[in-house]
Amino acid sequence: MGWQHLAAAITLVTGLSGASAQESGDDIPEVEIINLEDERYRRMTVPVTIGENGPFQFMIDTGAQATVVSRDLADRLQLFDRDEATLVGMASRRQVETTPIADVRLGSRNFYIENAPVIEGEHIGGADGILGLDSLQNQRVLIDFIKKEMSVADADQLGGNRGFEIIVKARSKLGQLIITSARLDGIPVAVIVDTGAQGSIGNPALQARLRRGRHLGETELTDINGVAMAGTIRIANELDLGRAKLSNLAVMFADSPSFHSLGLSDRPALVLGMSELKLFRRVAIDFQSRRVLFDMPRGS
Repeated sequence: MGWQHLAAAITLVTGLSGASAQESGDDIPEVEIINLEDERYRRMTVPVTIGENGPFQFMIDTGAQATVVSRDLADRLQLFDRDEATLVGMASRRQVETTPIADVRLGSRNFYIENAPVIEGEHIGGADGILGLDSLQNQRVLIDFIKKEMSVADADQLGGNRGFEIIVKARSKLGQLIITSARLDGIPVAVIVDTGAQGSIGNPALQARLRRGRHLGETELTDINGVAMAGTIRIANELDLGRAKLSNLAVMFADSPSFHSLGLSDRPALVLGMSELKLFRRVAIDFQSRRVLFDMPRGS
């Protein structure tokens, strides 16, 4: 059994200010709804324009700190003002080239990205790039799996909390939202909601505590740097997210550098990927209020 995990929990370390996004332009729409497409690894991409070019297909990755561009697209757009930085993926830390990108447009919202890592397209599932946390801060990301739509706007402009049965508080660490009140088979666990991860990944501290999980075998993941890492898969009986409970959760366990970068190497932690998020009708990740909201499936 093999997984392709290409974009989750990436961290950019630079000698300057790190990756950043600044909103430009005066006219920001009240609500920005972007139609979604399933890309080759069954995650979702949205159309993005850069200057007068595009649209290009970018993934929305709430586990990635930095916005990323494929090398092919960077070369086509002649983004040759390159620097270097360290990119932390799920399996590795690697020196990569970075480039500034001006006039990145998501719907009608514009951003300037100061340091975008330049990555081989095959390592991001063939997408043109990844929109990371540097372009999503102070916004709510709403994923509607029924309508296959993504909305990026202020929470009030997206209808507030109406229709969400489960609202979970989270804390912010390096821009990422971490749910600290979850339990996996009764074990307190920090949960990172990661729209760039195909499946769920646990750290060794969680594996050591999860004694009841059924062992399924060995597998490996490939991270954004193209580096493979082996791990084991076990089935957990139940993930408790307040009133939302997920049963029979397949978790790959690996000692990922991304857990270390978030300070989660010594306590049980779990990356919750798209295969689990798609069980809900809607999921909202609100960076302004530090909340994660779940709309339960009918009849659940």
